Amino acid sequence: MTPMNKGSIYINISNKVATVEFSHPASNSFPSELLTRLSNSFDELSKNDSVNVIILKSEGEKAFCAGASFDELIAIQTIEEGTSFFMGFANVINAMRTCKKPIIGAVQGKTVGGGVGLIAACDYVYATDKAAIKLSELSIGIGPFVIAPAVERKIGVAGLSELSLNPTQWKNAYWAKEKGLYADVYDSIELMNECVVEVAEKLASYNPSAVKEMKKVLWENTDHWVVLLEERAAISGKLVLSDFTKEALKKFKK
Repeated sequence: MTPMNKGSIYINISNKVATVEFSHPASNSFPSELLTRLSNSFDELSKNDSVNVIILKSEGEKAFCAGASFDELIAIQTIEEGTSFFMGFANVINAMRTCKKPIIGAVQGKTVGGGVGLIAACDYVYATDKAAIKLSELSIGIGPFVIAPAVERKIGVAGLSELSLNPTQWKNAYWAKEKGLYADVYDSIELMNECVVEVAEKLASYNPSAVKEMKKVLWENTDHWVVLLEERAAISGKLVLSDFTKEALKKFKK
């Protein structure tokens, strides 16, 4: 069993649908090891012939994802360490992008930073009315560089600008639906989950080859993300060592 402070990933397969549920006691945030395990999970499920559709969700009824591990962020000492840290989300987004199975997101609560990138990398997303989002990176001296391509692909440059340049403001679930990040918003987790399972099982009953080809179409012109997201991770890896960011992180820690 993985120690609790490193988080957990649970995978359940039923009716050709794989449910991937991640958890971490710090508001479902991601230490690097958990990001690696999530990337590997998508890679493995992509090859699994008993799976036609994937549901991505997080544990509990509160936050969907608080982004990357704050403790690991503070501990970064070199550009190499910084780049490696930010490659965690880059690898997950690329694994979701290249996964042969459609990924349906179920977002039950607030999401910050890298977690917004995970939502944007899903092919279809349902949320509750508690699922507000925020990109807080600029407020601590870095930026949402790695996840920006995924977010922009879903909500456009204008939406990315609103989120990234006003890093202390939450945008509610209905704003996210209007921009195209969420397909629909529900007033309870139970209703959302019912709809997610219904849609996933229906999608899993369709011709897998046709669904696979449709996913390719949806992700056309993104092959360069392998290089792009690595370049973006290097930008963040450098900025996280700046005096501004070090001071900002100290204040947050207090």
